[in-house]
Amino acid sequence: MKVAILGGGNGAYAAAADLTEQGHTCALWRRDAAALASLVERPIIRVIDHAGERDVTIASVHTDIGVAVAEAAVIVFPGPAVAQDDVAENLAPHLRDGQIIFLPPGTFGSYVMMRRLRDKGCKADVCFAETGTLPYLARKRGENTIAIARRATRLPTGFFPASRDPLARATLAQVFPAIEPCEDALSGALMNAGPIIHPPLIMMNAGPIQHFDHWDIHNEGTQPAIRSVTDTLDAERVAVREALGYGAPHFPLAHHYAKHGEEWMYGRSAHGPLVDSGDWREHLDLHSHRYMREDVQLGLAFLVSCARYCGVDAPVASGLLNLGGSICGEDFVNGPRTLESLNLSSLSRESLSGLLKDGI
Repeated sequence: MKVAILGGGNGAYAAAADLTEQGHTCALWRRDAAALASLVERPIIRVIDHAGERDVTIASVHTDIGVAVAEAAVIVFPGPAVAQDDVAENLAPHLRDGQIIFLPPGTFGSYVMMRRLRDKGCKADVCFAETGTLPYLARKRGENTIAIARRATRLPTGFFPASRDPLARATLAQVFPAIEPCEDALSGALMNAGPIIHPPLIMMNAGPIQHFDHWDIHNEGTQPAIRSVTDTLDAERVAVREALGYGAPHFPLAHHYAKHGEEWMYGRSAHGPLVDSGDWREHLDLHSHRYMREDVQLGLAFLVSCARYCGVDAPVASGLLNLGGSICGEDFVNGPRTLESLNLSSLSRESLSGLLKDGI
């Protein structure tokens, strides 16, 4: 299948290499021409994983997004939620009927990007899908080298509009067989693990993060007190899902750490390979890193707004959201990714369900 991958980060390079090895014809797009120059000249990504090291040749590499997506049945955009509006604007003139745009994860980007497409006059009958995490635990090592510590085994995924599922699911499953159906895109958005795992890790480790040049929040930073906060935060997420009528499985984050029981998105005991790789021992700027800008400013704000909408008390999520805003000196509560700012908070449950089913 022809697949377009948008972005220049860890998830994009992992997808381009891995999907190529799975037999798909991949076109990689990145806006930054200078950063992409070496890959345009020599379209090879070096992969490091459990099978060793090898070079993977990508079918095509582009700085023109229109060329990259022209023939693609599936468009994979694993970039940060803060870039979704801009990417949707760039996509608007080039999309065609039947294409599927996959956001792993989405932070309700399915609705945000579809709205921007329509605002820009795009009438293409496309479908969005979003899931709870990247299909890969991966980090770049150098310019064109990607290390993949673990591949996802379960990807809970919701579609927008939901009426396009299961047809769109059948197509997307040919690219990512690990996807599992969620009720709709909002259900998929509320599977997002980023706003659950990262806010406690970065804010409860703020001291060492700012003191040391490099700090592994998943190793030294994952201590019992922090895990307790994460578990409580995740319980608030599950309570919101249940109040909105979404059923199990809810993919509780505790399963990510467990050696037994139900498989989480990366299978059992995924925390071990993540820590053992050493790739997450990195410098984190608490004002600019995506853990703050995507997972706190957007992701937690979205979760808290959903809690307000359905009348669920979410003190830990609200507290962490306010702490993040205090660190950055900004108002995170009334940010751009809330049901209020998206003009959805006034909709009845029935009207919201209809929107999620039928689209814009």
